[in-house]
Amino acid sequence: MCVSDSASEGVSGSRIVRIAARHSDLARLQAYRVGDALRKVFPELKIESAFRASLGDINQRDPLWKMPEKGVFTEDFLADLIEGRADLVVHSWKDLPTEPRPHTEIVATRPRADVRDLLLFRKDRLETAKNSGRVRILTSSPRRAHNLKAFLEQHLPFTGAIRAEVSFENVRGNIPTRLTKLLNQDVDALVVAKAALDRLLEAPEPEFAEVQAVIRGALAKTRLMCLPLAVNPTAAAQGALAVEINKNNLVLRECLKRINCEATFRSVNAERRTLASYGGGCHQKIGVNVLSRSFGEITFLRGLTDAGEVLDRVALKSATDAMSPVPAQQIFPREGEASTFFERVPLGRDAWVQAESERYLWIARDNAWPSGFQAREDAVVWTAGLKTWRKLAERGIWVTGTSEGLGENEPTRLETLLGESRLNWLKLTHQETAAVGVDSEARICATYRLRELAADQVPDLSQRRHFYWMSTSAFDQALKMFPGILSASHASGPGHTHQLLKERLGGGRTPAVFLNVEEWRRAVLGST
Repeated sequence: MCVSDSASEGVSGSRIVRIAARHSDLARLQAYRVGDALRKVFPELKIESAFRASLGDINQRDPLWKMPEKGVFTEDFLADLIEGRADLVVHSWKDLPTEPRPHTEIVATRPRADVRDLLLFRKDRLETAKNSGRVRILTSSPRRAHNLKAFLEQHLPFTGAIRAEVSFENVRGNIPTRLTKLLNQDVDALVVAKAALDRLLEAPEPEFAEVQAVIRGALAKTRLMCLPLAVNPTAAAQGALAVEINKNNLVLRECLKRINCEATFRSVNAERRTLASYGGGCHQKIGVNVLSRSFGEITFLRGLTDAGEVLDRVALKSATDAMSPVPAQQIFPREGEASTFFERVPLGRDAWVQAESERYLWIARDNAWPSGFQAREDAVVWTAGLKTWRKLAERGIWVTGTSEGLGENEPTRLETLLGESRLNWLKLTHQETAAVGVDSEARICATYRLRELAADQVPDLSQRRHFYWMSTSAFDQALKMFPGILSASHASGPGHTHQLLKERLGGGRTPAVFLNVEEWRRAVLGST
C-alpha cells in the first residue's frame, strides 16, 4: 500500500496520504497534480491536503536575497515530515536548498513545465518608454537583473539614437499581487516564471477561476516576451516539482517511483549540482538549465558568481563531442569567411501583402521581413535565432521569442498564454524553400528569392574537407559546383537543415549537430 507506516486507515479500508504544501495558489495546484497522479496509479488512495504559509510567504517586505539563504519557502515543512504530520510535501523544486537534508529526501517529480522566464510589458507604457529610452522592470531576482539588462537594452524594439536604459526594482508577492503591482505602479514591465502562469491557467479546479481572471486581464494589457535561455537561463529546477518524504518511509518511496518523470529528475539534478558547485542559494546571480533533445543534451549557464567569475556558456553534449583537430585550411566556413552562394532579391509587395493579416509569423532571417511590411498590431513574431531577433528589434519590431537555433520544430509553448489550442504559424522565408523539402505542413510565404552568385564570387571548396551548413540551399549549390565535397565531413545546426542534409548524404550518413558555427569551428580546430 502506498502510504507511510504512520498513515491512518481511511473509509472502507482505504489508506490516507497526507500532502502538505504552501497555501499559495500555485503551491496548492501543484499539490493537487501530484495527488491526481497518485490516484491514477493507486485508485484506492484517499488524499488529504494541508496548506499553510512559509517564512517566505509571511515576510513580504524584504527582497529574497536579504532573507536567510536557504529554504525560506520550504524549511517550515521539514518538521511535518520528520514527525509524521505529513507523508509528503510538494515544493517548487527551485525553492529547495541544494544540500541534501539528513532526514528527508526528494524522491519524485512530474513532467517539467516550460523553464523560461517571461517578460510582460505594459502596452500603455510602450510608446513612453520608447520615447524616453528608460524602462523600469519589476523582479525579485538578482540573476534576472544581471543577465537581462544587456539583452533587453539591445532586443527591446527601440529604434533610432535612443536605446533602452533598463533598471530593475524589487517586487514580492504571489502571482496576482505581482500582476497588480505591474499594472498599478509607476513601472513598465514584470519578469515572472512562465511555468507559474501556464500552470495556473491550465488548472481545472473552480477555486482558481479568480486568479485565472487576474492573469487573463493582465495578459490583455501587456505584450509578451519569452526570454531566451541562451542569455537568461533560469533558476536551477525552475518549472519542476519536488516531492519530499521522510527517508524512513521506504514504502512511499517505492510507490512514488510510479509517478516520477525520470527525464525531468535527471535534468534538474544536473542543474542543482552545477549551482551547488558555485555555492548554491537564490542570492546567486546564476542561471542554469539542462535540456534534453533528440540530438543531445544542451546546458545553458550564465551569470556572476560570488567570487566574481563571469559565467557564459551554451554547450551541446552529443555523440560528436570527441573530434580530432583538423587544419584550418580544410574547413568551411573559416572565421570571417563569407559562406553564401546567393544574393537575396526581394520580391514585390504582391508576393507577401496577404501575410500582413496573419497573427503568427515565424521569421527565418531578418531579410525575410520585407521593407514596408506592416504586421497586425497583435502579431506574434517568432525568430529562428537571436541575431534575427536583434535585427528586427532594431527596426522597431516586437519579437515574442525565438527558437534559439534549435530548429523549426522547437515548440514555442505559447498556446496556454494565448488561449489557443494550436498556433497556425506562417513562415516568412525565400522562394526556393518549398523546393528543398520543408515539412509539408508548414505554411510558407516567400518574401525574397535566391539568385546564384557567379563562380568567381564564391570560395573554392575543392580542398575543403569539413563543412558546416546553415541552409540546405547552400549545400545543394556548393555540391553542384564542387561534387567532390559529398564524401567530406558535414555538420549543421539541429532542425530541418540537419534532416535534409541526412537525406542528401544518404547511405546512413548522419551530419554532426552543433548549436552554431562558432561551436563547430572550435570543435574541429581543437580550440577552447
